[in-house]
Amino acid sequence: MTDISKSLLFTFTIIISFGLCILYASAELRRFAHSSKHDGALSFLVLGDWGRRGAYNQSLVAFQMGKVGEKLDIDFVVSTGDNFYDNGLTSDHDNAFQESFTKIYTAKSLQNQWYSVLGNHDYRGDAEAQLSPVLREIDSRRLCLRSFIVDSELVEIFFVDTTPFVDEYFTEPPEHKYDWRGIGPQKSYISNLLKDLELALRGSTAKWRIVVGHHAIRSVGHHGDTQELINRLLPILQANNVHFYMNGHDHCLEHISDTESPIQFLTSGAGSKAWRGDIEGMNRRGVNFFYDGQGFMSVKLTQTDATIEFYDVFGNVLHRLTSSKQLHSSM
Repeated sequence: MTDISKSLLFTFTIIISFGLCILYASAELRRFAHSSKHDGALSFLVLGDWGRRGAYNQSLVAFQMGKVGEKLDIDFVVSTGDNFYDNGLTSDHDNAFQESFTKIYTAKSLQNQWYSVLGNHDYRGDAEAQLSPVLREIDSRRLCLRSFIVDSELVEIFFVDTTPFVDEYFTEPPEHKYDWRGIGPQKSYISNLLKDLELALRGSTAKWRIVVGHHAIRSVGHHGDTQELINRLLPILQANNVHFYMNGHDHCLEHISDTESPIQFLTSGAGSKAWRGDIEGMNRRGVNFFYDGQGFMSVKLTQTDATIEFYDVFGNVLHRLTSSKQLHSSM
């Protein structure tokens, strides 16, 4: 090979490599279309912190979800993460997948699509196993990615991988091991994700904009507020007219209003084991509702109104939030 050929090859390689870097830095979040009902409405359930092979009332919560799901004729289910305890899945053939998911959520109304994000407990196992298409071959309901968008035109739901935001998972002594494959340098991963999210939010024309993550931005539960999300994620949500932020992580049900914007913080992390009496009292501004037992949440959206209800393990409605473009109220 001549010197000229070597030079051209080197230049071409550099261009290709640079192009791949640009592509990675500006990659759009994957988008999945999910049509609304014929009347334009959409309804779904929200559940978090659940996968315990039916224990800690997981099966009872699932039973009530099935009843509420049938009543509301739900379109899908949202999982806010910590899908499998205590340490995620060991592989994409781990029996825990079927024992904690397929064999638990058996009601007819729950056979719709499940959209899931990863929680910190999921990262303690084989995180990439939960993203594997093998699991969809086992149970086609479940779709789990790190970050993505569900678009029904009426609403866009932006799923955000929040575990890599939390510094202590990287810096504290290795009490737990985390599977960071696919993440790369933490700072670059978060920076690129936030750029992609902000770009998608700015371009949204949906009537309703919802962001889902595992960790709470605001919470009075065991873990309390997540300062990294307050610093990095919340300003983007406030600047782009997000209506609701939904999360798990704390094993409770919560509704907290942002004091600086119309955003409502909604915790649904009570899918199985709950933490009775475990309340973090440092910041109680905007708290409308807190329940330290098991349960889940429902969401019904129309062109003008949103109705969100929190249920306990017996199917009782504990709290209701109604919202419109002109008015926010709760009871």
